[in-house]
This record gives sequence, C-alpha cells and structure tokens, in this order.
Amino acid sequence: MNAQASQAPCLLFAQHGWDDRAYQIQQLVQSIAPQQARIYAPDLGRFRTWIAIDPLIQTVETIAAQAIAQYPDRPLRLIGHSMGGLLWLEVLDRHREWWSRVHSLVLIGSPVGGSDVCRFLDPLGYLPTIAKDLGRNRRPIAEAIAAQIPTASIVSDLGDYSDGLVPVNSSEFARATLVTLQGITHARLKSDSRVAEAIAQFWQQPVVAPSPSDRVADLVTKLRSLNLTECNHRYFSKARLLKTQPEGLKIWQWLSGLRVRHVFVSSFDPLTGRDRCRYAAYTGWLDDAALAAFLQQL
Repeated sequence: MNAQASQAPCLLFAQHGWDDRAYQIQQLVQSIAPQQARIYAPDLGRFRTWIAIDPLIQTVETIAAQAIAQYPDRPLRLIGHSMGGLLWLEVLDRHREWWSRVHSLVLIGSPVGGSDVCRFLDPLGYLPTIAKDLGRNRRPIAEAIAAQIPTASIVSDLGDYSDGLVPVNSSEFARATLVTLQGITHARLKSDSRVAEAIAQFWQQPVVAPSPSDRVADLVTKLRSLNLTECNHRYFSKARLLKTQPEGLKIWQWLSGLRVRHVFVSSFDPLTGRDRCRYAAYTGWLDDAALAAFLQQL
C-alpha cells in the first residue's frame, strides 16, 4: 500500500478496555490518524466494564453501524486495547458483511485466548462480573477474521513473556502479525508512542500473515485444543523435562504447590545456546487428566 492510500479518508474506531475511559486511546490514535479520518472512540464508562460484556458489545456495534451507514464508501480501521480488542472481535463476528470494508484490525494487549487472571478469579464462571466474559477463548473467532482481514496483535514483554497482566501467548493467533515490544506495562500500551509507531507501520502495508508451519506451532495448536489457560513464562525455570523431540523441541512440566499442572514448550536458541520457552499454560483440576494423557502420548 502506498503512502497516498494509507492517508485516504476512513472511519477510525478506537476502543478502550476494562476499567478504563476513552481519553488515552483517543489521544494515541489522533497522533497517527490520516488527515481526513473520522475518529470514533466510545467511552463505555468505567463502572459498566465491570459488569458484563454483552451491553458493551451492543454499544460499540450500534455506534459503528450508524457511522458505517452515514459514510457507506469509507474503509474502516479498527483498534482495540485489551478488552476493547475483544469487543471488536465480537462485533465483527456478528457483521461479516463489514469485512470487505475493513482496511485493518489492530489488537493491543488483548487476551484473545482468555485472560488467565479472570479464569483464576472465576474458574467456574459463577460470579456476577465480567470475569467469565474476559476469560473466554476467542481464538477461533480471531483466526477466522485474521484469515480475511489484515490483523496485527501488538504485545509487550516485561521479561516473563507478559505485559504484567496479559501473557503474550494469549494474544497470539494464526494469520495475525504479532508485534512484540519490550518493557511497556499493560496500562501504558494504550498511550505509548512505540505502540503508535507500530500501528502506523502496519498501516503502511497491512497484510494477512501466513499460517505458521513449524513443529512448535503444530504442538502448540494441539495443546490449545485442551482448554488450557495460557500464562507467562515465569515458572519455566522450575519445570522438569518430559520429552525431547526432533529439531531441539522440548516439552516440560511443573506442578505448583496446589498440584496445578503447568506445561511448557521450548526450542533451542542458537544465539544464546539455551532452550527458549515458546509456550506456557496450565490446566484446571477438572481438565488435568486430559493434559496428562496428552503428554503421555507424545
């Protein structure tokens, strides 16, 4: 895409996340928006983001539908921070007729695979809060969208493969371009200039990323089918080696003090001469037998 096309008039939607307001993400997109873009950054209200996700989806959907009807010829650029990215996944899933108009979708620190914090706080989905909604795995929705719409997932690594709240693994999904920044906390992702620069760069040439085809990706895909909760890599150093497979691929396991089974996948890094953790997740007690059986079969 040339520079002229990247500055064409568009409808630019920017959505804030949980326990937040719209001001900071609005400032971020204003710093990079095309000159003739119409910006929509709905403020959902901090209190409302604690209750349930469906009313929030409906609000974003209504605002977007009205804007799209008013400007039927303008392409759409979509940005969501954290829960805001999940809201746009849900809206797009409901409106596939909009897909052909979407120039790009950018998720910023969005727990697409489900928030590990929310699953820990409400493992059975009984609490009257939004936790059960944020803990849901939306990777199938995200991958269907990313196969058709150029999508970027921007994340940060504070050193344990998370931004302090959302693990990088939870933000990974097939056909999306993963952009990993360093040293930015989850809350700062919505306002950091490096995130703005990453979005602007992706806008210059938005593409549908190819599907990964290495052995690590194949194994991770199989693990993700087991309803695991993806987490940071903090406990990789405590894990014991279970299996060694070709090409330096290794599978590790660690049991917490509460007997929660963690599984890790690593590959050999020739630059450091060490095993580098590529994936980390754990399973709840109800699903532990399935993970144990899978590891035994490898």
